[in-house]
Amino acid sequence: MADTTAATFEAKLARLEEIVRLLEGDAVPLQESVNFFNEGRVLAQECEAMLRAAQEAIEAAPPAGAAPRAAVAESANGSLFDDDALA
Repeated sequence: MADTTAATFEAKLARLEEIVRLLEGDAVPLQESVNFFNEGRVLAQECEAMLRAAQEAIEAAPPAGAAPRAAVAESANGSLFDDDALA
């Protein structure tokens, strides 16, 4: 899923960059420029939301070297392994 999200973000960013190049030129008629501007504004908002979500996911991740939550809960009960299965 991360690859799909990244590809979507990259595609949106590439389109936004294309729109900026078009608007920087002087060959685009006024109404088309307005349409490009509106499309670019929506794309910028979507990219910003995707970046914010990614940042929140990173901040919510456990620190490097920390045991996964399931392992922490199991180790509080004694062992990570089922001792009966080893016997």
